[in-house]
Amino acid sequence: MSFLGNVIWLIFGGLVTGLGYILGGCVLLLTIIGIPFGLQSIRLGWATFAPFGKEVVVSGGAYGQLKLIFDILWLVFFGWEIALAHLVHAGILAITILGIPFALQHLKLIPVALFPFSHTLR
Repeated sequence: MSFLGNVIWLIFGGLVTGLGYILGGCVLLLTIIGIPFGLQSIRLGWATFAPFGKEVVVSGGAYGQLKLIFDILWLVFFGWEIALAHLVHAGILAITILGIPFALQHLKLIPVALFPFSHTLR
């Protein structure tokens, strides 16, 4: 069932969303300061291509303080706009019964869009 959901997701906007993340990541990679943010944006783009069947996982490990600093910078400069876009798309999709599963996927992507250094989609 998740395969069919991912195919429909790609056809009706997931491909454009993922490509937007990847394109933004490539632009961020042009600067030295933007490299970690660009890599996270590209990772988000790949995760956005197929969100059905995946769940949000809080990633732990080393570099906890650095991840926190990067998450705060991401939130201030990029994250809130991306999360707001996911929230608006979820609201629009939730109007119809057929759109509810896709709205849930947009809601699932919000924590990853807000804090990509400490959250991942697996």
